[in-house]
Amino acid sequence: MIIGIPKESAAGERRVAIVPDAVTKLLPNRVLVQAGAGETSNFTDDMYAGYKAEIVPDAASVYSQSEVILKVQPPSVDEVEHYREGTTLVSFLYPATNLHLIKSLVAKRITAFAMDLIPRISRAQSMDALSSQATISGYKAVLLAANSVPKLFPLLMTAAGTISPARVFVIGAGVAGLEAIAISRRLGALVEAYDVRPAVKEQIESLGAKFVQIPVTAADAQATSGYAKAQSEEFYRKQQELLAEHVKISDVVITTALVPGQRAPILVAEDAVKQMKPSSVIVDLAAEQGGNCPLTEAGKTVVKYGVTIHGLLNLPSMMAPEASRLYSKNVTTFLLSILKNSSMNVDLNDELTRGALVTQNGQVMHEPTRKAMEGVK
Repeated sequence: MIIGIPKESAAGERRVAIVPDAVTKLLPNRVLVQAGAGETSNFTDDMYAGYKAEIVPDAASVYSQSEVILKVQPPSVDEVEHYREGTTLVSFLYPATNLHLIKSLVAKRITAFAMDLIPRISRAQSMDALSSQATISGYKAVLLAANSVPKLFPLLMTAAGTISPARVFVIGAGVAGLEAIAISRRLGALVEAYDVRPAVKEQIESLGAKFVQIPVTAADAQATSGYAKAQSEEFYRKQQELLAEHVKISDVVITTALVPGQRAPILVAEDAVKQMKPSSVIVDLAAEQGGNCPLTEAGKTVVKYGVTIHGLLNLPSMMAPEASRLYSKNVTTFLLSILKNSSMNVDLNDELTRGALVTQNGQVMHEPTRKAMEGVK
């Protein structure tokens, strides 16, 4: 089996799918690494060669030889055109928002597995790339906020007077939110947190934060996957009004609320931003899906009504070496679960394999994507 690692082509992407020491886990399969693929993550070609990877000069050399391609970001349609027919692809794919890409994968009869569709089951924890990368995002979000807000996070008692701690409000207590809570507490801030799922109250409090309970009940708030489910417009309107009371007294607001495959819910309304103290900070980790604040601009940091709003994308890429190490563990573990004696074993009776499989043999295998594809020409 020949496994290929191309250099990521998406703008601003610094991560690499496989780090050098992970190559040993893929042997005795041949591992081809495009020259420079790991440079932006501080992994040199010599490091890969030291672990018996074969360095090839360009992406075309990877695509023309590889039977399996491992990536971080979804490939472009143009990239897929250069894949060998029948290649296996393992990557983040986000199929609900990349339907034209899925169409091109079908045309090339690519067997494609989406790392963003790995089911949340016990034996797949070491493969959960969404969680590993969200951990990096939550950590980095707090550092961005701490660097932007002109206030110290911890309580300080000095001869010149007492400095009160910063107030941090985290909205959304998934993996990124919980990491943001933990890091904010370690820096000494007073932390409040809210999530539509009451089940996470204990996790929030275990990290030393106060759980914000609002008198609005969400209908069926959590999907079987463990992620939050979309709610009604009326629910979101009432939620915004009640959350605004906590937003306006916070020095830092970190929002992380996402609904897979849909626009991020608006949780911090424009009126709430107007009421925030000047020089307060919002870090919107949902910027890529529209943002939890309507004033967020994807990929930018803006100042509105005296409040700094970070809408930066792909925070894990800002910490590429560590993010790559985590992702490499995820993708390697998943690949080894479907490789048997150096051959692909796609067992559709296995919920792990079936859950992550998007396309195979010219067909869309993921039911929600298949339904979405019906309107794509």
